[in-house]
Amino acid sequence: MDEVLLRSVTPSVLTVLVRRGADFAAAEDAVQEALVEALRAGAADAGPRAGGDGALRDPKGWLITVAWHKFLDARRADAARRRREDRVEEEPPPGPVPAADDTLQLYFLCAHPSLTPASAVALTLRAVGGLTTRQIARAYLVPEATMAQRISRAKRTVSGVRLDRPGDVATVLRVLYLVFNEGYSGDVDLSAEAIRLTRQLAARVDHPEVAGLLALMLLHHARRAARTGADGSLVPLAEQDRGRWDTALIAEGVGILQAALARDRLGEFQAQAAIAALHADAPTAAETDWAQIVEWYDELVRLTANPVARLNRAVAVGEADGPHAGLAALAGLDASLPRHTAVAAYLHERAGDLTTAARLYAEAAHKAPHLAERDHLTRQAARLNTRRQRP
Repeated sequence: MDEVLLRSVTPSVLTVLVRRGADFAAAEDAVQEALVEALRAGAADAGPRAGGDGALRDPKGWLITVAWHKFLDARRADAARRRREDRVEEEPPPGPVPAADDTLQLYFLCAHPSLTPASAVALTLRAVGGLTTRQIARAYLVPEATMAQRISRAKRTVSGVRLDRPGDVATVLRVLYLVFNEGYSGDVDLSAEAIRLTRQLAARVDHPEVAGLLALMLLHHARRAARTGADGSLVPLAEQDRGRWDTALIAEGVGILQAALARDRLGEFQAQAAIAALHADAPTAAETDWAQIVEWYDELVRLTANPVARLNRAVAVGEADGPHAGLAALAGLDASLPRHTAVAAYLHERAGDLTTAARLYAEAAHKAPHLAERDHLTRQAARLNTRRQRP
């Protein structure tokens, strides 16, 4: 390999690289690397590029080709290094992460317009709300297998669409309501999260039903500390220590509700919140305004025709007009409704039929979805059986 020859053509090689678009410094480095490679290879560069004596047939052409490749390799390496440096600069610094909560936006996106409201609610509860298929099925009063199929169909429906069209507020409200109910039941502690998200929604959306749902959640949550005893046992509303109720939450909930009702656009969540407010307003269980509660349940049934609302209305009628009136209201409802048997047991006890009440309490305990509720109903049955055995 003739080093003198190679170096003699170096200036012209450098000129070619600059003309092709390489900056002078990079071109110079590439040519120097090509020279080093040529000198290292020596006579080993055989084949079409070399003669019989190992000399290069076209030193200038060889240097141009190798130097250009060296330049391209260097440019790619430099670009990759810059990308790595940019990614490092874009990373957040160590320490506390700035608050960024897109949970509510996920609720809207999962409530996609391509889904029916019922399917959108079920999918969102499963994908974002963290509820199990069994919990969702119980909330909808359908078998678990049916709900599993509904969720699977919803997933297939949205699998080929872009989740860039948010659903409507009504669907998101239904999801938040059901998430709160699951948390409030004690099976999964989700109620505080549901309240947090509903506060966010109320700050973004001026809608009386959003305010109604927030008021309902606050009024129910205000009683949470009194709902269970020290041993974890369930304490019915009538027996709760009202001194343990959170009066600040009650005042906030009532204020939000009054502002929503003043807009004269009544919805189901406002009606439910009004019922909760009447319970919260009573100094004792005996002073509860049951007649007005019945009126609000009438409004709720008119708005929703919900069978659970009808079941709760039967309890209110039993308190306002006597247990026999409550049993008459209960008679027209499906006996397979959750807690139907427990309500029947309570009304029969109020009517003085302890034998039937004890039997129904025992039946209700077997159907109870939660351990605390099952234990409570079992104790109720045992209490009545003990009373019946006394002389």
